[in-house]
Amino acid sequence: MTRRGETVYNRFHPSDDCWAGEKTRRFLLAEGRSAHFAAAIFYILDVLRSILLTPWRLHDHVIYVRYLMGTAYLPPPLHIFAHHFFSTILPKPRHTFFLDVDPREAHRRITENRSQLEMFESIEQLRKIGRRAVSLAQANRWTIIDANRPAEEVEGQIRAEVNR
Repeated sequence: MTRRGETVYNRFHPSDDCWAGEKTRRFLLAEGRSAHFAAAIFYILDVLRSILLTPWRLHDHVIYVRYLMGTAYLPPPLHIFAHHFFSTILPKPRHTFFLDVDPREAHRRITENRSQLEMFESIEQLRKIGRRAVSLAQANRWTIIDANRPAEEVEGQIRAEVNR
């Protein structure tokens, strides 16, 4: 898209430019129920801060990694209520994509690029959270893309969807 003169703003969560994102990451590397709860609270604060500070009007395309799918990390059925709540109050994107990756492939990619795993990055957790996220994506009519393919193919499918 930048080749066509359009601007793209990418935002990843947890972020590394604010205290809430740093706290989220710290708790994601810890274990236990209280760490899970703290990670969720700081994650929500991190996303809300990002939304408030995102220069929406300065860019043609804004990409949030995880965005509303962060709610899939909450325990059931809270993840459904939280997703519904946040999807009603947060900005509504024109396109919503869920990149579906097999848990084994996701785990391989994660361990290939990092030395330390977060609490939700075991194959079992990736499978469990992935099922919740796919369910949320389907219920909210997101475009689900098979991201087990090469990055170029996934990008091509996203471009095709955006240009429709």
